[in-house]
Amino acid sequence: QAAVTQPSELSANVRDTVSITCSGGSSSWYGWFQQQGPGRGPGPGPVTVIYADSKRPSGIPSRFSGSASGSSATLTITGVLADDEAVYFCGGYDSSSGYAG
Repeated sequence: QAAVTQPSELSANVRDTVSITCSGGSSSWYGWFQQQGPGRGPGPGPVTVIYADSKRPSGIPSRFSGSASGSSATLTITGVLADDEAVYFCGGYDSSSGYAG
């Protein structure tokens, strides 16, 4: 399985545009997941914010967007809100081996 890496921490102000890149994968496509702290968000598990490189699940705001090129993928949040404070992580999907997060 390929390993992917991403920044450990990123800070931003409300209304900023933030991009998070993960790299090092050799994946068919990438997904991005949001894990909010206790007492925030819809539940204890991570929420998919982007799948298949750039697709947004129903209910995910349009300020979240994704792109991928070669061995890297980028999540962009345009106009960050305070509610967006969370842990974000990427996963690369390879049809032969499954996710490598």
